[in-house]
Amino acid sequence: MAQTEVREDEFVREAMDWKSYYELWKESQGLPTIRGLGVHGLYDDDFELFPWKDRGGSGVFINLDGTGGFNDTYVHEIPARQSSEPIRHIYEETIFVLKGQGTTTVWIDPNKKQTVEWQRNSYFSIPPNAWYQHHNVSGSEPARYVAMTAAPRVIDTFKNLKFVFDNPFVFDDRFTGEEGYFKESPMDTERRGTWNTNYVADVIEASYRRKYRSGQGWNRAIGGFGTSFNMVNSTMRSHSSGWAIGTYKKAHRHGPGIHVLILEGTGYSLMWQGDMQRERVDWRPGSMIVPPEMWFHQHFNTCPTPVLFLAIGWGSEKPKMGGKQYIYTSVKDGGDNIEWEDEDPLIHKEYEAEIAGNGVECTMGEHHPFCTFK
Repeated sequence: MAQTEVREDEFVREAMDWKSYYELWKESQGLPTIRGLGVHGLYDDDFELFPWKDRGGSGVFINLDGTGGFNDTYVHEIPARQSSEPIRHIYEETIFVLKGQGTTTVWIDPNKKQTVEWQRNSYFSIPPNAWYQHHNVSGSEPARYVAMTAAPRVIDTFKNLKFVFDNPFVFDDRFTGEEGYFKESPMDTERRGTWNTNYVADVIEASYRRKYRSGQGWNRAIGGFGTSFNMVNSTMRSHSSGWAIGTYKKAHRHGPGIHVLILEGTGYSLMWQGDMQRERVDWRPGSMIVPPEMWFHQHFNTCPTPVLFLAIGWGSEKPKMGGKQYIYTSVKDGGDNIEWEDEDPLIHKEYEAEIAGNGVECTMGEHHPFCTFK
């Protein structure tokens, strides 16, 4: 019995001390990791960053609970007149510029480099295994971006950093160094469908320019606007989404790793699974949340202006158990939306009380059965 207990204790200790290849790689970079349901202050000057020896400048990793190891984000800041170290990796990466201005060079052949010019609110993707290097062109201000990557699942799958970061394979179905790859493609402002482009000059401007035809906006919000982005030959998908003053979105669920970055407005989100207690996360511009896989969540606008966020991630492409896709129809019909008439009436009551304290009147009377402003 004593020997069995010793073996069990050793097994528990080994399990507690075990770290994945991805976690070990992060440790080698010398940066801490932010965890939890959300993170705030990505735009703020006092957002804490740490020296990043391997890439230059400073940064921090962000692994929020809702990613489920599916993907991650990090924040990287480059000082004035400096450049990051060149790097390549076989996982894809999506970059949103938080502040500053600069350029990024991208290449397969070092004699044939593409240059991307960017500024605050620019958005673009790095194709897998392409070399890239960021350059801050400001003489006085730092440049900062947040990037979402597939690093966790790729590093933990192959368990070989040389394979991930020093691999000669060319994904010629994604990028071969062709001219014009990182230019903003023409936008059809009349269609709700996805926008196929590898570069967006200003996500906020583009979101207001391409408002949804439907006033419901993906059937989840009143006064909805925004757009979907297909990047790197449609292998990287994301979308921006905004909605009207005095309203909130229907509860819905999807796969892991959808990083919701607040660009404009203030409010809160509720997240829950099954009969569990609802978790509330308040947010403002520069906040980022990741609803866990299959958790219902709702986003609430509490300010006297529209709200806009950028949702970065591919989690909706991960099938549900049994191989099914997420369907944004009522849960009563086997879908993944909770219609307003089926939600807990307390949710709307608390929302009306919340916005009343901000001098905002609920504008959902025409649509929501529990609204008192008819």
